[in-house]
Amino acid sequence: MTATDPALTALAQGWCALSLLHGRIEAHIERALQASHDLSVREYSLLDVLSRQHEGDGGHLQMKQVADAVVLSQSATTRLVTRLEDRGLLERYLCPTDRRGIYTNVTAAGLTLLGEARPTNDAALREALDEAARNPELAPLVKVVESLKEPVTLPA
Repeated sequence: MTATDPALTALAQGWCALSLLHGRIEAHIERALQASHDLSVREYSLLDVLSRQHEGDGGHLQMKQVADAVVLSQSATTRLVTRLEDRGLLERYLCPTDRRGIYTNVTAAGLTLLGEARPTNDAALREALDEAARNPELAPLVKVVESLKEPVTLPA
Protein backbone atom coordinates (compact mmCIF):
# COMPACT_ATOMS: atom_id res chain seq x y z
CA MET A 1 0.00 0.00 0.00
CA THR A 2 1.26 3.47 -0.84
CA ALA A 3 0.44 6.79 0.80
CA THR A 4 -1.92 7.59 -2.08
CA ASP A 5 -3.78 4.29 -1.87
CA PRO A 6 -7.54 5.07 -1.74
CA ALA A 7 -8.13 2.39 0.91
CA LEU A 8 -5.49 3.95 3.15
CA THR A 9 -6.96 7.41 2.60
CA ALA A 10 -10.44 6.15 3.49
CA LEU A 11 -9.07 4.43 6.58
CA ALA A 12 -7.30 7.63 7.66
CA GLN A 13 -10.47 9.65 7.10
CA GLY A 14 -12.47 7.17 9.17
CA TRP A 15 -9.93 7.36 11.97
CA CYS A 16 -10.05 11.18 11.86
CA ALA A 17 -13.86 11.10 12.10
CA LEU A 18 -13.73 8.70 15.06
CA SER A 19 -11.12 10.85 16.78
CA LEU A 20 -13.22 13.97 16.17
CA LEU A 21 -16.33 12.30 17.61
CA HIS A 22 -14.42 11.14 20.69
CA GLY A 23 -12.90 14.57 21.25
CA ARG A 24 -16.23 16.36 20.97
CA ILE A 25 -17.98 13.95 23.32
CA GLU A 26 -15.19 14.04 25.89
CA ALA A 27 -14.98 17.85 25.82
CA HIS A 28 -18.76 18.18 26.25
CA ILE A 29 -18.84 15.75 29.19
CA GLU A 30 -15.74 17.38 30.72
CA ARG A 31 -17.41 20.81 30.75
CA ALA A 32 -20.58 19.43 32.31
CA LEU A 33 -18.82 17.40 35.01
CA GLN A 34 -16.44 20.24 35.90
CA ALA A 35 -19.23 22.81 36.12
CA SER A 36 -21.58 20.71 38.22
CA HIS A 37 -19.34 18.39 40.25
CA ASP A 38 -15.73 19.61 40.05
CA LEU A 39 -14.79 16.32 38.38
CA SER A 40 -12.84 15.64 35.21
CA VAL A 41 -13.86 12.92 32.76
CA ARG A 42 -10.88 10.82 33.92
CA GLU A 43 -11.79 11.28 37.59
CA TYR A 44 -15.38 10.27 36.88
CA SER A 45 -14.20 7.25 34.88
CA LEU A 46 -11.86 6.14 37.64
CA LEU A 47 -14.57 6.43 40.30
CA ASP A 48 -16.96 4.51 38.05
CA VAL A 49 -14.48 1.70 37.31
CA LEU A 50 -13.47 1.31 40.94
CA SER A 51 -17.08 1.41 42.16
CA ARG A 52 -17.78 -1.72 40.12
CA GLN A 53 -15.22 -3.81 42.04
CA HIS A 54 -16.50 -6.42 44.45
CA GLU A 55 -15.15 -8.46 47.33
CA GLY A 56 -13.94 -12.02 46.73
CA ASP A 57 -11.75 -13.73 44.15
CA GLY A 58 -11.16 -11.57 41.12
CA GLY A 59 -13.14 -8.73 42.64
CA HIS A 60 -10.36 -6.17 42.71
CA LEU A 61 -8.42 -4.76 39.82
CA GLN A 62 -4.68 -4.42 39.61
CA MET A 63 -3.44 -0.91 38.87
CA LYS A 64 -2.59 -1.92 35.29
CA GLN A 65 -6.18 -3.07 34.76
CA VAL A 66 -7.46 0.20 36.17
CA ALA A 67 -5.05 2.16 33.94
CA ASP A 68 -6.28 0.22 30.89
CA ALA A 69 -9.91 0.83 31.83
CA VAL A 70 -9.46 4.59 32.16
CA VAL A 71 -7.03 4.77 29.19
CA LEU A 72 -4.08 6.24 31.07
CA SER A 73 -0.54 5.16 31.77
CA GLN A 74 0.08 3.46 35.11
CA SER A 75 1.95 6.50 36.42
CA ALA A 76 -0.85 8.88 35.36
CA THR A 77 -3.39 6.55 36.97
CA THR A 78 -1.39 6.55 40.21
CA ARG A 79 -1.33 10.36 40.21
CA LEU A 80 -5.08 10.42 39.55
CA VAL A 81 -5.72 7.97 42.40
CA THR A 82 -3.60 10.14 44.69
CA ARG A 83 -5.56 13.29 43.78
CA LEU A 84 -8.88 11.58 44.46
CA GLU A 85 -7.51 10.05 47.66
CA ASP A 86 -6.44 13.53 48.81
CA ARG A 87 -10.04 14.69 48.22
CA GLY A 88 -11.35 11.80 50.35
CA LEU A 89 -13.03 10.08 47.39
CA LEU A 90 -10.75 7.01 47.31
CA GLU A 91 -8.72 5.01 49.81
CA ARG A 92 -5.91 2.51 49.36
CA TYR A 93 -5.17 -0.59 51.40
CA LEU A 94 -2.87 -3.59 51.21
CA CYS A 95 -4.11 -6.81 49.67
CA PRO A 96 -4.82 -9.20 52.55
CA THR A 97 -3.30 -12.20 50.72
CA ASP A 98 -0.34 -10.48 49.03
CA ARG A 99 1.20 -7.62 50.99
CA ARG A 100 2.83 -6.33 47.79
CA GLY A 101 -0.56 -5.63 46.22
CA ILE A 102 -2.41 -2.39 46.84
CA TYR A 103 -6.13 -2.06 46.26
CA THR A 104 -8.07 1.15 45.82
CA ASN A 105 -11.67 1.51 46.90
CA VAL A 106 -14.18 4.30 46.49
CA THR A 107 -15.14 5.88 49.81
CA ALA A 108 -18.71 6.69 50.84
CA ALA A 109 -18.05 10.30 49.78
CA GLY A 110 -16.79 9.08 46.41
CA LEU A 111 -19.85 6.91 45.88
CA THR A 112 -22.11 9.83 46.77
CA LEU A 113 -20.33 12.14 44.32
CA LEU A 114 -20.40 9.45 41.63
CA GLY A 115 -24.13 8.99 42.15
CA GLU A 116 -24.68 12.74 41.84
CA ALA A 117 -22.44 13.00 38.76
CA ARG A 118 -23.81 10.00 36.85
CA PRO A 119 -26.97 11.78 35.58
CA THR A 120 -24.83 14.75 34.50
CA ASN A 121 -22.45 12.43 32.63
CA ASP A 122 -25.31 10.55 30.97
CA ALA A 123 -27.13 13.74 29.94
CA ALA A 124 -23.95 15.29 28.55
CA LEU A 125 -23.20 12.12 26.61
CA ARG A 126 -26.70 12.13 25.13
CA GLU A 127 -26.40 15.83 24.20
CA ALA A 128 -23.01 15.31 22.57
CA LEU A 129 -24.23 12.31 20.56
CA ASP A 130 -27.36 14.18 19.44
CA GLU A 131 -25.25 17.11 18.31
CA ALA A 132 -22.79 14.84 16.47
CA ALA A 133 -25.66 12.97 14.78
CA ARG A 134 -26.54 16.21 12.96
CA ASN A 135 -23.12 16.14 11.26
CA PRO A 136 -23.32 13.93 8.14
CA GLU A 137 -19.72 12.72 8.57
CA LEU A 138 -20.26 11.72 12.21
CA ALA A 139 -23.83 10.42 12.04
CA PRO A 140 -22.82 6.88 10.97
CA LEU A 141 -20.42 6.63 13.90
CA VAL A 142 -23.10 7.83 16.32
CA LYS A 143 -25.38 5.05 15.05
CA VAL A 144 -22.66 2.48 15.71
CA VAL A 145 -22.10 3.81 19.25
CA GLU A 146 -25.83 3.75 19.93
CA SER A 147 -26.10 0.19 18.63
CA LEU A 148 -23.60 -1.19 21.17
CA LYS A 149 -25.63 -2.95 23.85
CA GLU A 150 -23.03 -5.08 25.63
CA PRO A 151 -20.29 -3.55 27.76
CA VAL A 152 -16.81 -3.68 26.31
CA THR A 153 -14.52 -5.71 28.54
CA LEU A 154 -10.77 -5.62 28.53
CA PRO A 155 -8.73 -8.82 28.49
CA ALA A 156 -7.12 -9.68 31.80
